[in-house]
Amino acid sequence: MAPEDQPSKMTLSAVAQEVGVSVPTVSKVVNGRADVAQGTRMRVLEALQRTGYKTPLQRKGKPVQRTVEAVFDSLNSAYNMEILNGVMEQANVSGMEVVLSVTGLQAPPSLGPEERAQRMIDEGRSGMIVVTSAFGATQLEAFQRRQIPIVVIDPLNPPPSNLFSVGASNWAGGKAAAMHLLELGHRRIAFIGGPDTAECSQARLHGYMAALMAEGITVEHEYVSAGKFRPENGAAAFKALLALEDPPTAIFAGSDSIALGVLAEARRQDVRIPEEMSLVGFDGTYQAEESIPPLTSVSQPLQEIGRSALNFILRQMQGEEIDSRRVELATHLVVRESTAPPRATALR
Repeated sequence: MAPEDQPSKMTLSAVAQEVGVSVPTVSKVVNGRADVAQGTRMRVLEALQRTGYKTPLQRKGKPVQRTVEAVFDSLNSAYNMEILNGVMEQANVSGMEVVLSVTGLQAPPSLGPEERAQRMIDEGRSGMIVVTSAFGATQLEAFQRRQIPIVVIDPLNPPPSNLFSVGASNWAGGKAAAMHLLELGHRRIAFIGGPDTAECSQARLHGYMAALMAEGITVEHEYVSAGKFRPENGAAAFKALLALEDPPTAIFAGSDSIALGVLAEARRQDVRIPEEMSLVGFDGTYQAEESIPPLTSVSQPLQEIGRSALNFILRQMQGEEIDSRRVELATHLVVRESTAPPRATALR
């Protein structure tokens, strides 16, 4: 028997003997059962990978499926739905199937990083697209060790530097938003951002700061806040800004969703936008067009981002040599009715 033929014929018994555990213990690990000590589980997983053990399903020669898993933190945002539309459109053109996972709706994971990665292989997944989801480095590295193609879009925590990623020109977009407000004559401009750890939000903040500093304007600490990319963050931050001795005359919100929260709270507080407060969002979703007033927003090519992410997966699957691990698509400012020059009657 040739050495290269041996791994596919490895049995649970042989793996158990190598690790020094029982066959039922190895079986539990293979099937993703949680009732195995973590140290034992890791030793078994390492042995399975080292020996090239294949499950009965794999040994039957099941045809390889062209299936990608798309992982979202939620699907209740226009941003995520636009991304998903792009992924689905490209999947249809490329003959791929898409399986959705929504982390915000799931109970705490019963499988550890190694088991989840192995389960992807067993279920025939070709790759994974992670969108605004807090996948840790340990989880992502487990996928990489098994050579599972992964692409991240706007991660909520910094991904490993060698991971493929797709996004927009967040810094340039943040600068364009602030420059628009500056050109209208605003000088007291606040920023309501997403999570501190979200690289996209940090880039938008730094673009905003660069525009203000270029005009010799000091970025006031009380004008900058962070939170979730959710309307309730915009509402809470807006109330805090109104309570300041010198409230801003304009707000740059780090997402359209945050901006919608600002709009809702402004109506509750009887603050007129843009007469008393100008507002710019970021994303350029359909919600920006349909809000009252229609929202000035930095538009991202969200569907193109989704399409590009799936293309990255396909290129990795085909073993293509890819020079750049980061694709950054251009943003542009769409001016609507939520911004205007500051007036003498603006809030003070």
